[in-house]
Order: sequence, then C-alpha cells, then structure tokens
Amino acid sequence: MKKVIFIIFLFPLLAYSQKTTILKGTVKNKNKEPIEGVSIKYQKTGTTTDKNGNYIIRIPLKEEITLVFSHVAYQKATKKYTTSSRNGARFSVVLTSKTETLTEIIIKDNKKAAAGIKTIDIATVKNVIGANEGVENILMTLPGVNNNNELSTQYNVRGGNFDENLVYVNDIEVYRPFLIRSGQQEGLSFINPQLVQNINFSAGGFQAKYGDKLSSVLDITYRKPTETATSVALSLLGASATFETTMFNNKLTAISSFRYRNNSLFVNSKQIETNFKPVFIDFQTYLSYALTKDLTVNFLGTISSNNYNYTPLSRRTRFGTVADPLELVVFYQGQEQNNYKTYFGAISTTYEVNDKLSLTTTLSSYNTQEEEYFDISAAYNIGEVDANIGSENFGNVEFSQGIGAQLNHARNDLDALITNLQVKGRYKTDKSQIDFGVKYQKEDIKDRIREWELIDSLGFSVRPPNHIGNQQPYQPFEGPLEAYQNIRVDNNVQINRLSGFFQFNKRAFINDHEVAYNLGIRAQNWNVTGNGISSKNKMIISPRAQFSIKPNWEKDILFRVSGGWYLQPPSYRELRNAAGNINVDLEAQNSIHLVSGMDYSFNLWKRPFKLTTEMYYKDLSNVNTYTVDNVRIRYSANNNAQAYAYGLDVRLNGEFVPGSDSWISLGYLKTEENIDNRGFIARPSDQRLKLGILFQDYVPNLPNLKAYLNLVYNTGVPGGSPSYADVYQFQERLRDYKRADLGVSYVFTDATKVYKEGFLSNFKEFSVGLELFNMFDIQNSITNTWVRDVYSKRQYGIPNFMTGRVLNIKTSIKF
Repeated sequence: MKKVIFIIFLFPLLAYSQKTTILKGTVKNKNKEPIEGVSIKYQKTGTTTDKNGNYIIRIPLKEEITLVFSHVAYQKATKKYTTSSRNGARFSVVLTSKTETLTEIIIKDNKKAAAGIKTIDIATVKNVIGANEGVENILMTLPGVNNNNELSTQYNVRGGNFDENLVYVNDIEVYRPFLIRSGQQEGLSFINPQLVQNINFSAGGFQAKYGDKLSSVLDITYRKPTETATSVALSLLGASATFETTMFNNKLTAISSFRYRNNSLFVNSKQIETNFKPVFIDFQTYLSYALTKDLTVNFLGTISSNNYNYTPLSRRTRFGTVADPLELVVFYQGQEQNNYKTYFGAISTTYEVNDKLSLTTTLSSYNTQEEEYFDISAAYNIGEVDANIGSENFGNVEFSQGIGAQLNHARNDLDALITNLQVKGRYKTDKSQIDFGVKYQKEDIKDRIREWELIDSLGFSVRPPNHIGNQQPYQPFEGPLEAYQNIRVDNNVQINRLSGFFQFNKRAFINDHEVAYNLGIRAQNWNVTGNGISSKNKMIISPRAQFSIKPNWEKDILFRVSGGWYLQPPSYRELRNAAGNINVDLEAQNSIHLVSGMDYSFNLWKRPFKLTTEMYYKDLSNVNTYTVDNVRIRYSANNNAQAYAYGLDVRLNGEFVPGSDSWISLGYLKTEENIDNRGFIARPSDQRLKLGILFQDYVPNLPNLKAYLNLVYNTGVPGGSPSYADVYQFQERLRDYKRADLGVSYVFTDATKVYKEGFLSNFKEFSVGLELFNMFDIQNSITNTWVRDVYSKRQYGIPNFMTGRVLNIKTSIKF
C-alpha cells in the first residue's frame, strides 16, 4: 500500500521532469567578482544567487524563455534561452553596475560643481524620512544647514536666519508666510516634491544671477511630463494626488497636484493636551505649450489655504534638577483660529532667437492673506515635587510655591501683494556664456496689529518690564494699569524695487588643466513708503565671482573659490520692529563672502564616493539684529550691529551599501555680533556643531524591502529668553537637538520591476511603508514658557518640548 501511494505522488514529478531541465550558472560583475542576491526569473518562476554568485533554476525543454537577471545595484539583463539537453545546461552572465547615484557623486557637469552648487536627485528626496517630507527635509541633512524644529520647513544656513534664503521655482522667487509663529502652524511648503525635476542648492558665494540675499539659494525646476499618469500618496499625516499628461502631439504638457496635510499626529504627541483640527491644503498646476519650435509659453499657478484651529486644554511638565524637581501644571481656556490663504500665478515665455541667444519674460503675482486670532487664558501652578525616594509621596507635588494666570489676545490681519515683471537672457558659445536680466517689483503690504498680554500673579497685575517703580504698601501707586505687552499698530507699506544683473562664464584649459570662472554684478534701486512717510531712493551694487580648476591629475579633484559683496535690501518683515513700527530709512545689510572648497571623487570598496569640503568666512555690517521665538523673527529694525561668521563643512557621500546613496555631513560654525559697540556675543543662529547622517539600505535577498535612517545632532543655540530680555544679560543656550527617524518600505512594483499580468500589472509604481519619527523619543525644546513666582520674585523658564515618538503608515501608487 505504501508503494502505491509513493508511485501516485512520484508520477506527476517524473512526468514534469521529462519536460524540464536544470539550468545552472554564475552571475559576476565586470571585475569577475560574484554577485550575491541577484534575482533570476522567467514568467512566475524564479530564484536568487548565493554568496558565490551561483544559481540553479528549472526551465522547460525545447521552449524559448526570457530570463531576467536583476539586482538593485546593477543594470537589469534580459536574455532569451532555449535548451534541448535533458542533462541540464549552464548559462552565466556579467552584469553592469547601475549609475543611479546622485549627480554629486560622479561629476558629470563640472559647471555647477565649479560654482559650488549641489545638485540633488529628486528620487532621493522622495525617499528621505522626515516629519516634513519634501525638498527642505533633505537640506537639513547637509552641512551648514540647520533647523531645530522638525515641524518647520524653514532653515538657517551658515549663521543666517530664515529670511536670508532665496527660494526659486522656475526662476520665480517665492516667499515664506509673514505671521507664522510656530512650526506646527506652517502646514505645507510652497514646493511640491511631486512636481519637481531639478534641485540646485548653494550655501554661499552664489552667482550674480541669483537675488539679493545674504545666505543661500534653493533653485527648483518643475518638470514637464512625458506620459499620462496619475499618482496617489496616502498616510496618517495627509494625502496627495498628481495628474500629468501630454496633448496635441506633445506640444502641451500639464501636471497638477492636490495636497492635504494634518499635523495632529505630531501635535497630539506633545505634553499639552489639545483639541487640534488643522486643515492645510493646496493645489498647484504647471502648464507648458510650444507655440512654435522656438517659442514656448508656461504657466505656474498655486492656491493654498491653511486653517489652523487650536484649543489647548491642559499641560503638565516636569523640570528643574534631580535634587530640586519642580512641576508646572497649566489649565487653559480659549482657542486660536488662524487662517492663511495664498494665491500665486506666473506666466512666462521663452523665445529661442537662434542657437546662441534665448530670452525669457516672466510676469508673476503673489498674494497672501493672513489672519491670526486668539484668546487663550492660562492658569498655572508651580509645585515642588517630593524627591525623597523613601517617602510615601515620592514623585508627587507636595507644595505649591507659585500660582498665577495670563491672558493672550490677538486680532492680527495682514494682506500682502507682490507683483513683478522680469526679462532674462542667455547668450551661449562653445566655451563661454553671458547671462543678463532686469526686474521690476512692487510690494504692497497692509498690516493691522492688535495684540496684548495680561499677566496676573495672586491677584496682582504684573506690569511691563519698563514700568514705574511700585513702592507699595509704603507709598500709594498712582500709575495707570497697563498690559504686560500691548501693540496697536496699522501699517500701510509700499516698496518699489528695480534690479538687474550681468554675468560672464568662461571655460578653458591651462596646460591640460580645466578651469572655469564666473564674473558678475548685481544692482538694485528701491524706495519705501510707509504710513505716509517715504524714504529716499537707495542703491546697492553687488559684485560676485567664482573660479575653479580641475587639475589633470590621476586623482579626480576639483578646487574652487568664490565670494563677493552681498547686500540684502530690507523686506517688510525687516522694516518692522518688535513694537510693530516701521523704519522706512533702514539700510541694506552687507556681507562679504569668502568660500573655498574641494571635491574629491574616488572609489572605495570598488564603489563611487565623493568627499566635499568647504571653508567660509562672512564679514557682516549694517546688521539688523533680531530675536527668534520658535520660527517667529522679530527685528530691531535698525543697522546698529556688526557681525561675522566662519566655519567648515564636510560631506562624504557614496554607496556605503551597493546601489544605495548615503552620506555623512559634519559642520562647524561660529557667528557673533557686536551691538552698539557693547562687545561681541553669540548670534541667535550660533549653532556650533552639526552632524547629519542619511543612510539607505535594503535586504540583499529581498532588494525591494528598503530602509531609510535619518540622524541629526545639533548643538544648542542661544535663546529661550523672554522677548524683552537684554541679550547681553541673558546668554543661555537651549539644549542640544538630537533626533533619529527610521523608515521601512516595500516596493511591489516600479520602473525596474514591471508586471505584465496579475493585480500588480495595473500599477506603474506601488509601495507601502512605515515611518517611525523620533524613534528614541528624545525631548527636544526650542523655546521656553516663562512663569513667575510671586513669593520669591523669580521667573522660571520651562522648556516647550517638540514632538515625541510617532508612527506613520504610508502608501504610494502610480498608474
């Protein structure tokens, strides 16, 4: 009976083996090294190579099949094979390494590298893990770029602040919101990563074709689609949908995207219990139509609405020392309702006059309407925590040493309209290029500020820092009752700007050494009219230059030096001081940049790597000093300081894991300012040390399972003081910023893995992932809440902690 059962089970196997045979082989690279983890498939049958590169697979006899050899680090190979040997066959292949590395790793265009411009791959941007996904998220991993607020897309570059960074989309400057106070209010960045094609970034010493700012340039180009496709991304933080197509024989290309964002997942992870209902949405579209082979018309439009509804309920925070722990308990009443609407439209034409000359004309308009309304009352209690381990009340509050309350009120409205017209041209020859342009811009800002704060401690109204002395009860106090802070201002400001630039680029050889240089100059004339008062016309001239040399050496090294005199005419935010008043006569801030750097491309472990180093120095004058509270910047609106900044940036990037780009960034910075000749002290952006690690990996035997790790360590910056504090008397630093984010995703199908049948054949791309933000649950803080103890007359700065550990689920589909 057992033999009969054995024959029954064995017969199908014998019949199948008569129609198939064994195929063996080895997969190696061009260096004749075996490759482990190569996927070999035909139809629905497959296997993988072992550590010696060997594989075994059963294939049909006398039938042509298509074998597909694929590996995440190598180019896919497709081979047709037919065998009639029942005794098996052998078939070996050689795979070619992929070139999917960042353009920064292997220099293919020395022109951008010579100018100190980093080119970043958009595919890497979409994969990088971070609380704010997008282009700004990857900038935070670069040396010299800092941000201690994961909910904000703003960033500091080499000692500058948020307002010193230029951001362009399709050669059109875009702006950050005016009234934003905290990162959780920001919502969506203007830049939509689903539309991006090229990303260029310079951290200093940039060319004259870029505008008049002191720190950095982020230059974004949106893409023109080549196919009809729809992409959808979903997560617990929001959603996006993008549609792209071509029409009229590819003369018209259109790409549009809708985004929704909700930060509740992050805000609810804080120590403050809230009712939080934000709605951040936007819609962007980019159209391009080729009227003729030489004339193209483009349109870029954006509509966004950020509704921020925030109702705090309570808060409990432990602070102090181990020996003297304290606890703050706060109960809130009231709410905050903010609304930010943005409308942006730009139409441009590009005319190719001939093979050498092209002209571009752009007309754009940007309108932001911002409302900041809140009434929040907070009643607080500061208590001493029992620190006696043997006590029955260990860890409980046993004595309340401070009780008080405060009420914050605001009815702030701002309407800004920025319109500009610019004409740019480019004249190219084989080895040189001339760029030139002129731009007129008009800014019209209407700003109403109604903001006050009342502070009460045990029934006594706390007066402003500069209040008249109170000698009660020995002398009666006869001064008026005043709010602790009170601003009531109406500003109506118009700024007219006329700017232009001219620059010359040249490439040549000196004794077989390749050299390139750029000489340029910018100029701007502007005047300000505010509240019926007009300034005189002001004029600045900004010369800039870059030089690079690539020696004809065996080693692939590029040296460069750049610099110039950079000036920043004041924006409306810089014209307005902390009291809301406008200084129409404010001068431009000046900065002399000197930057030297080196790019060294080499092979390590037979994989490409690149080491980039840059040293820089900035000498600043006519400095407009400021304070920072979360992401809110308040200027002194005068030119009463001098400053300097210097540092070193180092970045090593390459294939630490075959086929996956990773990098390590290290930056050192020192920046100080001298206000009214009182001596040099650290600036608010003095972040001495920055370490960033971006690591990408995959499972060798399962290459579609990928992991992304983002580590950031920043030393603390000066700050956390009350807004009215004298910076020369308060030079405390916030705690160091440490964060680790981890992402894991599985790619079911993409451009390298296409299914012709089955459920997955309906998709061009399909992936599912998990994201773990702040995986070690580190308590980072960026500001302090200041409360007062009426008994001891002391003030306590209680840290406001950022987001805790958060788990997110996401999926991405393209069809």
